[in-house]
Amino acid sequence: MEEQQNSGYDSTKKNTDNSFEQEARNSANEFREGWNQTTHGQENKKILAGILAIVIGSLGIHKFILGYTQEGIIQIVITIVTCGIGGIIPLIEGIIYLTKSDEEFYQTYQVGKKGWF
Repeated sequence: MEEQQNSGYDSTKKNTDNSFEQEARNSANEFREGWNQTTHGQENKKILAGILAIVIGSLGIHKFILGYTQEGIIQIVITIVTCGIGGIIPLIEGIIYLTKSDEEFYQTYQVGKKGWF
């Protein structure tokens, strides 16, 4: 009996290792699901498009990000023709993008394909 205790085998350790392993897998799965929702969700485009519109919107980058190629080219032309004054339009758009809810932004600009404001 004494040999069995000294052999180093502990049945409680095995159960603890299994529960720890299961908890680690559950945590990893939750993290993976959260990551997928964040990276593939509409929030990511909303924030990216909003910040780009405010910072370098006169280049129309935010329009290209949202899939509006024609509007992006028009924005570049407006900026060139007005010597940069047309850069006010994307500033306003960026503020509008960032103040909309995620669902409203998604429905308006990604599903509804509203090109301006």
